[in-house]
Amino acid sequence: MLLCGPSGSGKSLLAAHSGLPVLRLDDFYKEGTDPTLPTVPQSSDIDWDHPASWDADAALAAIGELCRTGRTDVPVYDISLSARTGEDTVDIGRTPLFLAEGIFAAELVERCRELGVLADALCLSRGPLTTFRRRFLRDLRESRKSVPFLLRRGWRLMRRERSVIARQTALGAHACDRDEAMGRLAAAAAGRCATSRTAV
Repeated sequence: MLLCGPSGSGKSLLAAHSGLPVLRLDDFYKEGTDPTLPTVPQSSDIDWDHPASWDADAALAAIGELCRTGRTDVPVYDISLSARTGEDTVDIGRTPLFLAEGIFAAELVERCRELGVLADALCLSRGPLTTFRRRFLRDLRESRKSVPFLLRRGWRLMRRERSVIARQTALGAHACDRDEAMGRLAAAAAGRCATSRTAV
């Protein structure tokens, strides 16, 4: 299962409550020193909400390895430092379904479908104002970036939220609220429990 949605929409919380093993796709962000990082137009701010700020190939490789072997090594990423600080192992054992969540998950929908490992793809949506509030309080609590940066980013993302969701649904993710997402997660888990091949 792929789970995307705007930053602050509640993906991580839903993933934690899903009962499924979770692969955190945000750990595949590029490091802050990477020269290929995109910037916000007419600004020196790095655009961490652009897919080019993220290593899609490495994320897909991790998904593929989990589906084949049930285990993969992943980076540990510190958003406040914009850097990888270590490595961890995700081990899902023989679980036939796992959840890969992150704001860029929709970028992998077609590639996972081509590999034959996609169970479903969801885009969580709660509305721009709710998402803005949740995102700002979370980022402030976790000291992710400076307050001025968080305010600039939050205002920009609030204005762009509908277009972000439109892009993610165009890439193949189904837009839904938390309750529908939980229902589709349960349905996918029930449908996969009798199969031997692991799916995302």
